[in-house]
Amino acid sequence: MTRYEAVFFDLGGVVAHLPSIREGYALFIDRLGAEYDLPENALDRWKSALGSYFKERDGNEYKTAREGYRVATERLFDGSPPPEAEWRDIFETATNETARTEDGVIEAIEALDEMGVYLGVISDIDTDAAHDLLERNGIDDCFDAVTTSEAVGYTKPDSRMYETALDAWGGDPADAVMVGDRYDHDIAGAVDAGLDAVAYGPEATGPKATYEIDHFDELPPLIRGDT
Repeated sequence: MTRYEAVFFDLGGVVAHLPSIREGYALFIDRLGAEYDLPENALDRWKSALGSYFKERDGNEYKTAREGYRVATERLFDGSPPPEAEWRDIFETATNETARTEDGVIEAIEALDEMGVYLGVISDIDTDAAHDLLERNGIDDCFDAVTTSEAVGYTKPDSRMYETALDAWGGDPADAVMVGDRYDHDIAGAVDAGLDAVAYGPEATGPKATYEIDHFDELPPLIRGDT
């Protein structure tokens, strides 16, 4: 019998390697600039516009990244960008080329799946992007349910994110653990919802973290209760 019956994963910074996403943004702007006349410091301007878009949200209400990319790209072209299908294709190609996962996370997920543990996603991400990430890395079949902020309408640590995921599972929160890389959103939010929490990375550590791991090979033994 395992220590935990369910494990919930954040995606960005836990499954997806965040620096590789930023590399994709830079490659997108570089390739866009090869096709169209862009202003100086185009990457900085694009990232600034994207950041402003997210900062304008009301509290924990979710704003899709899909729309943010459109807004940021439009501003590069003073509101008159090329057809969206054209720049979206450049964007998707560039970000897929650079995308990488955190070291050892795929193997850990597959090991947990073989153990028969319920696996879920709780992530502040667009729904289609979440499924694309899982499918691209061959782990979509490992997960029993995917809870995204786009589907719920709110970002972590809003309790509705955890309630939705727990309802889909149907088990006792005390028998579940959340793996995250951000303290307030993933760790404190999960603990406040009744789950235990595994902090992965320095930005996730804090007093409410149940466990801290440096590498994902530590996760399956923890879930089994071997540690």
